[in-house]
Amino acid sequence: MKPPENTKRESPPFIDVNAGRTAARISAESPGALDRIRPYILSTPVLTSRTLSQEAGSRVLLKCEHRQTTGSFKLRGALNKVLSLSRQCLDEGVVVASTGNHGSAVAYACRLLGGKCTVFVPEDVSRTKERAVLDLGAEVRRQGADGLEAERTARLWASENTLEYISPYNDIDVIIGQATLGRELLQHADSACDVYVAVGGGGLVSGLAAVLKHFSAEIRIVGCSPANHPVMDESVRAGRIVDLPYRPTLSDGTAGRLESDSITLPLCAHLVDDWIRVSEAEIVESLRLLGRQEHMIVEGAAAVAVAGLRKDSNRRTGDKIVVLCGGNVDKEIMAGILAQND
Repeated sequence: MKPPENTKRESPPFIDVNAGRTAARISAESPGALDRIRPYILSTPVLTSRTLSQEAGSRVLLKCEHRQTTGSFKLRGALNKVLSLSRQCLDEGVVVASTGNHGSAVAYACRLLGGKCTVFVPEDVSRTKERAVLDLGAEVRRQGADGLEAERTARLWASENTLEYISPYNDIDVIIGQATLGRELLQHADSACDVYVAVGGGGLVSGLAAVLKHFSAEIRIVGCSPANHPVMDESVRAGRIVDLPYRPTLSDGTAGRLESDSITLPLCAHLVDDWIRVSEAEIVESLRLLGRQEHMIVEGAAAVAVAGLRKDSNRRTGDKIVVLCGGNVDKEIMAGILAQND
């Protein structure tokens, strides 16, 4: 039986006793991480959406991380990790696997600090995102049909060459870096708001949720996934990593499978209150709404969070915060979407 697309979690299907401790560590270390990366990032604006507020019947705030340097939140985690590495490690070079945004972020951080970077990408990587990585001086290697195949190859190549591999989500320093976004949201979040986040590997939602839940347990965290590839949602339901077949989605930033030892699975089970799946048509509708009504051009993953808000049957009466996680979208694709009739 197909699971419902909007479900409230009564209790996680498994309990990891360490998840609470890990979340507490993430929250505790995030202020230091923010101080460390602050010279290199933008404190992105939080703007009120008149259109979405009218539609939802309460104030909707948009965290505009699509305006971040390199065009996504990924720079936060990349910088926190790269700044922790030794000079020798940076000189020898780091290795990453990415559908684009993580690769750009690590490449940018390495360029700032004078390090080398090799990025493994899947064969169907967005041309816009691949070009951004190349323009930052990184070496790009195409490998595999999806993100997990690229990750496996990258890890193996890094190990064989004794180089540092930086995971886009399965790394506590990266997650702590993403948690700095949660710290910026604290000044805007009330004690019982709903927060909508697109979820792929789970690094962003784990980091910001650890901070916001520490501030108030009444804050509701909603994980949003494309129905074509809800890998973390399915994994949390099953209590184990689920390997789903790849289906194309406009939300390429959340596409891909999870590593078998991912630390984000227990964190997502512990911290995310609800899960919502959205169709490709709903992603398109939200991209169009943001482009036409809010004059914001974002990528598919950012629109997933907006679509999740619009579809949420469990939303409460208080403020809503939607994280617009990235803006690296293919211009031709976006032009076609905006040109379509409703």
